[in-house]
Parts: sequence; structure tokens; C-alpha cells
Amino acid sequence: MNVTAPIALRINPDIDPETHPYISTGLRKHKFGIPIENALEYYRVAKGLENIELIGVHKHIGSQITKITPFVDALQRILVLIESLKAEGINLRYLDIGGGLGIQYKDESPPHPKELARKLLPLLRGQDITIIVEPGRSIAGNAGILLTKVLYLKKGEDREFVIVDAGMNDLMRPTLYDAYHHILPVRKNRRRMIVADIVGPVCESGDFLAREREINSVQHGDCLAVMSAGAYGFSMSSNYNSRPRPAEVLVRDGEHYIIRKRETYRDLVRGEIIPDFLDK
Repeated sequence: MNVTAPIALRINPDIDPETHPYISTGLRKHKFGIPIENALEYYRVAKGLENIELIGVHKHIGSQITKITPFVDALQRILVLIESLKAEGINLRYLDIGGGLGIQYKDESPPHPKELARKLLPLLRGQDITIIVEPGRSIAGNAGILLTKVLYLKKGEDREFVIVDAGMNDLMRPTLYDAYHHILPVRKNRRRMIVADIVGPVCESGDFLAREREINSVQHGDCLAVMSAGAYGFSMSSNYNSRPRPAEVLVRDGEHYIIRKRETYRDLVRGEIIPDFLDK
């Protein structure tokens, strides 16, 4: 194709981010990146390829990280690699330090980005390299909520169930990670407190948004706000159980704007093609 591709190699620094194992990506046992002990060899190979221009290095050790130490440890290992590359005549222009800074869902105390910067900047001082950061969840997570309506209430043997119109297909995190999301009534009330599972209408026992949650008693038609749904919410949603996905709405200064239309059942079959031998 007569094209030279500018590339960076993702390096696995073998650092434990101390987060949920499903979103940990920087240990030797994970599938992501080139093991750091083999990185120099790979850069040497790439340097010899005439249609490749080596311009960067990338690392990303996980998500929802609530401590600074893993970020520091990973960066230190990458900077040692960069110095080794310089000795080989490989001078990189970009260092992508990844992302993964956590947010508060329940009782976590994640560091502020300024705290992270204060620890990382001294390590980067003097480096003639462009730094790339992937803020992700830290800017999107608490910017979004999932709004859901109570369909009906069910008295179980040992708990109450609040069945709502949002389910695991809309917000997968509680089912996938047993993740916690605050759930609040849209309209404040002084009703009695109950302990309930807040569940969706999908035909799975894993279809829940919260389990054994203490909340104010709700009624049919009440709206609930599932908080901190701005990251890995809509992007992980699906049409499981033939469920159209909800609309996305942007709210600013008391005004709201639809930024993604609600799906319809027609949308679910739009891409399907029936072979002629079945269409008879």
C-alpha cells in the first residue's frame, strides 16, 4: 500500500492496580500488552520494519483504581524502558500513561486528578515527550444517571422486590461486577424504610440493580435514579430479551435535549435478512 504506519506498542508493566479482577489489565497473567521484559526485543523488531514508524509507548493497568501507588509504579517501569530504548537509538515522541482513575460509587475515596498529577509530574520532568492521558470514567462516571420507573412490588419469602423497567441489559455493571450504584427516589418522600432487591424484567436471576438495599418505600409509577451510570452504562448495554434501549438525554441549565433516540422494536430487526428459501 506504500504507507508508513505510525505506531505505539502497548506494554504490560506487571503492576497490580488493586481493583476488581475483571477490570485489571496490567498484570503478567492478563491478555493485554507486551510483557515488559520482552518489550525491548519487540521494539527492535519494529524498528527494522520499513513501513513502520515507532513513535510511542502505551500502558494501561486497569480501571476504577482508587490508589496512586499503582500509577506511580507502572510509570516508573515504563520510564526505565524508555531510557533503554534511547540507548538503542529509539527516541519516542509519545507516552500514553493510560487511565483508570476511579470515582466514588459508594464509600470509595479515589484521589483527585490533581493528587495523581502531583505524584506523576516529578517523574516526567525533563522528558522530551508528549504525554497522553485517558480520563474515561473519572470524567464520565458521575455525569450520568439511569432513570427507571417502578412497575410493581412483590413480597417475597424473605425480602421485598421492587420491579423496575430498567434491567441488566440497560446497566450491566451490578450483574457483571456486583457493582454498587446509589439508587434514589426522584421525588423525595418520608415513607417508611424497607429492605428490598431492586430488579428488572429480564428473565435472569442475575437481573438486578441492587440487592438487599435499604430504601424509602416506593409505589407503582415512582421514578428512581440509578446514580453514577455515565461510564460503562449505555456503552455496555444490549438488546437482550428483545429489549429496545432507552433514549439518552443531555441536561444543561434546567433544559434537556435528546441526544440519542429511544430504540423501537423495528430497530431490533432492521439489519436482519431472511433467505429466500425461508420466505415462502
